[in-house]
Amino acid sequence: MIQLIDVSKTFNGKDMVVDNLSLEIKQGELVVLVGESGCGKTTTMKMINRLEEASSGTIKINGKDIKETNAIDLRRNIGYVIQQVGLFPHLTVGQNIGVVPRLTKNDPAKIAKRTIELLEMTGLKHEDYLNRYPKELSGGQQQRVGVARALANNPDIVLMDEPFSALDPITRCQLQDELLNLQKELHKTFVFVTHDVDEAIKIGDKIAVIQDGRIMQYDTPETILKKPANQFIQNFVGQDRLWKTPEMLRALDIMDDNYDNMKAIEVKDMVFVQPDTPLSEVLKLHEKHNLSIIPVVEQGVTVGVITEPSILSLLAEIIPGSEGL
Repeated sequence: MIQLIDVSKTFNGKDMVVDNLSLEIKQGELVVLVGESGCGKTTTMKMINRLEEASSGTIKINGKDIKETNAIDLRRNIGYVIQQVGLFPHLTVGQNIGVVPRLTKNDPAKIAKRTIELLEMTGLKHEDYLNRYPKELSGGQQQRVGVARALANNPDIVLMDEPFSALDPITRCQLQDELLNLQKELHKTFVFVTHDVDEAIKIGDKIAVIQDGRIMQYDTPETILKKPANQFIQNFVGQDRLWKTPEMLRALDIMDDNYDNMKAIEVKDMVFVQPDTPLSEVLKLHEKHNLSIIPVVEQGVTVGVITEPSILSLLAEIIPGSEGL
């Protein structure tokens, strides 16, 4: 879907912002570019719709070099959402959403229908918001309108540059959830820039961690948490962050594969789990059966055990103060 091949970007002919970066984003993925301020993540994203031109390298969309497409036409077919929203203050919500479809001379009746659909899809009742002006909306409502506007021309790709970073935590969480729901429903390809690791882990199918214009690791949130590629990744993500995301933990992550009496365990009549059994299921089994040991079995062979002390220790990591439970 989107390919960046050995892409670099310099400013003033010498300041290297993106350094020989290669990245492939598949259709329907939500990929997050994350890193410290000034690392090149926003510049990388802007090169996809040619708001910034690459100094060298190639960017392809569906196998076609984007330089072969007129920059304005390219942008009209890629949704774009920014932190400041950028709604036109003199236009109503409905008019803001319909800007790009009107520029591409879509049928007015279809634009009106699509505008109503998108307002409802982003959690805004059209009868309440269609004719309001941006100044009459809260920050979260404006951002919802910004997302609706980005989707108005039915683009296959949507770029989002720290769209939720200025919002309060509750609104931010709500919009993250709505974005995930939109992706499941619409199957668009999203490229999302953030400096917030928690946000990246929550919403990303894949995460590209960028440092000094280079990708340090590009993988699923689970792999980055469990197998950081280097010390920078480990420090940036935080060593204890995996325990704050227990939904990513599996039996394999907490089992003891050196248990002294493992070979003597008969699993035929015992409750057991597999290495990829989610931690939530392990905890349910422990609570339901009051088990002191849960064997971890793969292809009929016991490969480890989960003991009650390990479960209690894990709960203490996840729920501070639970040691005495």
